Amino acid sequence: MSERDKVALVTGAGRGIGEAIADRLAAGGCSIAVCDLDTEAAAKVATGLAERYGVRATGVGADISDSASVRAAVEWVTAELGPVDILVNNAAVDVIARFTDSREEDWDRIIAVNLRGTITMTRAVLDSMIERGGGRVIHIASDAGRVGSSGEAVYSATKGGVIAFGKTLAREVARHGITVNSVCPGPTDTALLGQVAEYSQKMYEATARAIPLRRIAQPADIAGVVAFLASDDAAYMTGQTLSVSGGLTMV
Repeated sequence: MSERDKVALVTGAGRGIGEAIADRLAAGGCSIAVCDLDTEAAAKVATGLAERYGVRATGVGADISDSASVRAAVEWVTAELGPVDILVNNAAVDVIARFTDSREEDWDRIIAVNLRGTITMTRAVLDSMIERGGGRVIHIASDAGRVGSSGEAVYSATKGGVIAFGKTLAREVARHGITVNSVCPGPTDTALLGQVAEYSQKMYEATARAIPLRRIAQPADIAGVVAFLASDDAAYMTGQTLSVSGGLTMV
């Protein structure tokens, strides 16, 4: 990987998949901005990365559903580390429920974070990437956005929107040397999967049995694919959607 001296901003990096992505990019030499709604968690992860890998790292609190919060976070990162070369839009929320049992306030929050938040954060770093003639934007979408997922109707809709946004943006910014790709995790050992188990243990167990590789993904499995897309090895890939699901979906 030729990531050294690049600045990566990872949203939702205080735990789970986001933390694993930040760790993998730091191991490759990136300076890391750990962005999370939980400012304390972001700071703790950033401190650990700096100690472990000797890279520059900073934690920044931000609610990506709020444009002013996003702008402030990007300004902080730019002042602390420099302009963002790699953006990983990982932050997301969900509430597991049948659509007919779901609440409008939950729809609003899921859409605001998962879709609008991804769009807002991307917009906040894009001008600088265009000005410098290059960059990587990597969305953490979901196979739910490709094939649907019971109990996650609005979540699936937002992730489908993220995929479509990524494809369109990839066409628009390719001439500036910027690539945009989406990674779609399948069932992964995170707090979100815990919600699925709480919603229906039977559904959780059936899903686990259906995975051809016979195991639930670990966050590190997703992080490796993101690191590839952030590297020069993926310089000719853009507008793509990669499923990381152990073969559960083959679309």
